[in-house]
Amino acid sequence: MSQEQPRRDEEGIKYGDVFNVQGDIGRRTVAPVDAAMMQKAETETLGKTQKGGAASVMMSAAMKNERDGIVGHDDVSEVAADGGVSVTDETDDSGNKVISESIGGQVVGQFSQKGAMNTMATASLVEETGTGAGRGITIGEALEATVLTAGNKAVEWSDAAAIQAAEVRATGRTNIVPGGVAAAAQSAATLNARTTKDEDKTKLADVLADATSKLPADRAATRRDAEGVTGAEMRNDPYLTTHPGGVSASVAAAARLNQNNNN
Repeated sequence: MSQEQPRRDEEGIKYGDVFNVQGDIGRRTVAPVDAAMMQKAETETLGKTQKGGAASVMMSAAMKNERDGIVGHDDVSEVAADGGVSVTDETDDSGNKVISESIGGQVVGQFSQKGAMNTMATASLVEETGTGAGRGITIGEALEATVLTAGNKAVEWSDAAAIQAAEVRATGRTNIVPGGVAAAAQSAATLNARTTKDEDKTKLADVLADATSKLPADRAATRRDAEGVTGAEMRNDPYLTTHPGGVSASVAAAARLNQNNNN
């Protein structure tokens, strides 16, 4: 195991490129052993590596850095070597487990594990099977439905913008939730922009499969939500369009069904 020595400060994917971190950590290059340490911590604490979690983001970044010759396979950054990595779980007042993932003492991911996961389904299937009955189809469920309709699509900036808009409307927060779907989508878009081969790019399914568990709050989708998410996706698309069956389409479908059910 060798300590990572970046060739030049501007080379490689840094922690600041994929996580909302402060200070020197953000300028450090993501190394393969760092990712392996986080993967081990996730597995020991949670029983498996989390989709869209810190370990998967770090592994993608480290693999890209290794392919580009920025780091070696056995390299470890000073961040992980000196500050370590950790995954902790605590139970909040509502009885939900709150998972926190940290590196170098800074939290890079945080999400809650609620009871049963909501079923991933398109809006029409949700209506037919009765999922969401009595409360409407939530924004989180609409995001998960995107896995079936556009799960194989590589995450782009327009997708990340739409997912961020959806998260803000679901949670009522103006800032991005650490370790949430918006943070995962932004990290994926950053990595994908630097990745040449399509098969190596992070897909929407990787980010949105467990969307509801990564939202600290959720609510039924409305027409205003759909308009906001659609606008965010279009503004960040080079052709000012939305992807068929994509994020905004799923939220719009959920909003329409909720409105029809209310009427």
